[in-house]
Amino acid sequence: MLFTSFKLGSIELKNRIVMAPMTRCRAIGNIPNDLMAEYYAQRADAGLIITEGTAPSPNGLGYARIPGIFSAAQVEGWKKVTNAVHQAGGKIFVQLMHSGRIGHIANMPEGAEVLAPSAVAAKGQMWVDSLQMQDFPVPKEMTAADLENTKNEFVTAAKNAMEAGFDGVELHGANGYLLEQFLSPISNIRTDNYGGNIENRCRFLLEVVAEVAAAIGKDKTGLRLSPYGVASDMPHYPEIDATYAYLVDELNKIDIVYLHTVDHSAMGAPAVPASMKEMIKSKFLSTPILCGGWNAERAEAEIAVNGHKGLIAFGRPFINNPDLVNRMRHNFPLSFDLKMDLFYTADAKGYTDYPVFGK
Repeated sequence: MLFTSFKLGSIELKNRIVMAPMTRCRAIGNIPNDLMAEYYAQRADAGLIITEGTAPSPNGLGYARIPGIFSAAQVEGWKKVTNAVHQAGGKIFVQLMHSGRIGHIANMPEGAEVLAPSAVAAKGQMWVDSLQMQDFPVPKEMTAADLENTKNEFVTAAKNAMEAGFDGVELHGANGYLLEQFLSPISNIRTDNYGGNIENRCRFLLEVVAEVAAAIGKDKTGLRLSPYGVASDMPHYPEIDATYAYLVDELNKIDIVYLHTVDHSAMGAPAVPASMKEMIKSKFLSTPILCGGWNAERAEAEIAVNGHKGLIAFGRPFINNPDLVNRMRHNFPLSFDLKMDLFYTADAKGYTDYPVFGK
């Protein structure tokens, strides 16, 4: 079943394999380019590609050399990518990622701000091209005007994605970035309608999802979540289960096209409890996408058990196996030559120079 077609909203995927979003830092000047178009086209055998995290505004550009989709030049750059993927027979969603407090002003254009639900700095450091490793700063607590402006930025970015030729949009509510920062009572200590109880802490994410879905279509709107994830300094809290159960119920009302859940335990993070995974799969009414440590055999079994409803996302194996789908389909051996020191560099090395099987 892994290699059979699948109807996702209004589009037809040629298989159930998703290329997961992975930051690669090749967008010089934050503008998508020919090298990125080549990279994604090489992997267009995936049923669905989800791009690297892409900022909806200058305030979301927390990392060095990540792309945005808020300027005309960025839209034109993304057109190169979507055209290349479509010409290769693939489908592609853009992941809209506002980094929130996980950023540094030196990575951002003049006039941008490091914003977050509350003025609570994340523990740790990040890379800045001009300064190397730097501590995360204390972010500015978002005002009511900031909240409305940021929601509008997500909507405009989603509309820009449609202009750029994407098949849909994934909102990044995972890995400790802005949308997830609102969910946690540790990073969100607000006392207004966007903080405090579960309903209030989920409000901003749900409003962004609803407004994007209204702007471009619910059949083109997906969401990524990482319950029990600890990336970007997101400690566990007692209400995790109740928070995500509430989220799923509310997302069903919006009727988005998919819910993408990531489990980073294959890379050493705490495992997502089986009860959480089962809750999401049983309660969410549309398509679930599962990500984290899968291989072809386990993915095939999961899809069979799940009644042909779901999709499986693969991340790192797509980096050094541009022909991953073909290798899994024909049981060709996978490459394990993963050049991790080149994950976030600026050129083609460790990016577009991985060979396909037999060449």
